[in-house]
Amino acid sequence: MLEHLSQLASVIFSKKMEKAKESTSETTLRHPLLLSKLKKPPKSKYAFASAMIASMASLLAGYNIGVMSGAQIFMKDDLKISDVQVEILAGSVHIYSLVGSLTAGWTSDCIGRRNTLLVTSIIYLLGLLITCAANNYFWLMVGRFVTGIAIGYMVVVRIYVAEVSPAATRGFLTALPEVAINAGLLFGYVSNFAFAYLPVRLSWRIMFVVASVPPILLGFGTFSLPESLRWLVMKGQLGKAREVLTQISGSPEEAEAQLIEIKEKAGITREDTEVVSTQNYSQDKNIWTELIVTPTPVVCRIIITVLALHFLEQASGIDAVVLYSPRIFEKAGMTTTKDLLGATIIVGLTKTALIVVPMLLSDRVGRRPLLLSSTAGMAASLIMLSLVLQMVGDFVIAPTWIVAVCIMAVLSYVGFFSAGLGPITMAYSSETIPLKLRAQGMGLAIAVNRLVCGVVAMTFISIYEEISISCTFYIYAVIIGFAFVFVYFCLPETRGKSLEEIEVLFGKK
Repeated sequence: MLEHLSQLASVIFSKKMEKAKESTSETTLRHPLLLSKLKKPPKSKYAFASAMIASMASLLAGYNIGVMSGAQIFMKDDLKISDVQVEILAGSVHIYSLVGSLTAGWTSDCIGRRNTLLVTSIIYLLGLLITCAANNYFWLMVGRFVTGIAIGYMVVVRIYVAEVSPAATRGFLTALPEVAINAGLLFGYVSNFAFAYLPVRLSWRIMFVVASVPPILLGFGTFSLPESLRWLVMKGQLGKAREVLTQISGSPEEAEAQLIEIKEKAGITREDTEVVSTQNYSQDKNIWTELIVTPTPVVCRIIITVLALHFLEQASGIDAVVLYSPRIFEKAGMTTTKDLLGATIIVGLTKTALIVVPMLLSDRVGRRPLLLSSTAGMAASLIMLSLVLQMVGDFVIAPTWIVAVCIMAVLSYVGFFSAGLGPITMAYSSETIPLKLRAQGMGLAIAVNRLVCGVVAMTFISIYEEISISCTFYIYAVIIGFAFVFVYFCLPETRGKSLEEIEVLFGKK
């Protein structure tokens, strides 16, 4: 009797275990994040290589800012242009980039993220050639206009990297474009220093000529890149999407689970698995209406958050510091061109070195802690810089300690920016905007970013000549203080969540 009861209990228990396994398997398949928790996904070298190649476009954007900080000194002497023309020349490229950033979403939806990167490299190379050949202010502005369009198109880099990055390493990989920007900025500063001793007419042209190598490499590199898997899903090319996702995720099971979730977010049913659609998604749905005119509460919150973050990032004055750092050091008491450009190189080194912080920590400690510490540090650095520059007027010849503290304040400011606000703003934006709105949404965010950046760059000299340079930096300090408050109260944490889960996160109170 006991033996029969024991056998019956054993059969019932084994059946329950089988059902539990089936239930777990089904639940795991429906929820990719659960699968990733049960089995930690390996780091994808394929995704890393793709992000590295795409990030070369961001290197061009950084070089453009860095090289202009020193080249403007020689342009002014060579072409006999005024300070007002200099600041318009330096800042207008950001205004011109609005053309590219507002059309990049439509272009990338039509021809793909990868092909848009190829177009970007061609336009940037054309802008460089026009700038180098310019013999008057008009042609300089034409060259900057073409270059600006290319810089606007570079929003696609952020979209592409976010869409090919696994959730477990997305914080690291989406920081690579920011690393490239800072590396480009440093190369621009080094280029200023290296060619400063050439004849004035030749020096600034050579500074721009050396920037022609990266767009050529990027153009050829795009042929080895995979297309964005989420773009492939929107186009119905699910077979290719599955191949890319398998290489990125590291296992066919996880790839299939993630593909199911991406299909659901894109509005594709399971029965459509192998159907290839040739229609452009943005033609099927009025993306701009859904994005701006009649957004859902979730989309509305995401867009307001992203746009506000981009506005505050640039309104903090970061481009004024990196673009006009030689002038800032000159106000602090430096005199020779060699010292000014040498100190600027140190700024570039610091800004590039500190980018490693978000790369290593954003996936461990989260986005919010880095943003809060970054904005607090930037505000403190700007207050210190303002106090020091205010004291310069009390001396006929500024003492060495004034110059040293000024340099330290600038280094602290750009270091805190690179350690949080700079890279996290872009990464946070690219991962929070929903899939079907991502291209246009990021284009709108970059448009706000570039517009504010252009206004800051084109007004910095005029403002500090009116109210003093120390008061100008006090204003920037107040703005970055508002950024700290905004991050603390309005930004949810997105660490470790899939791009599809983040949309649900913003639907919570």
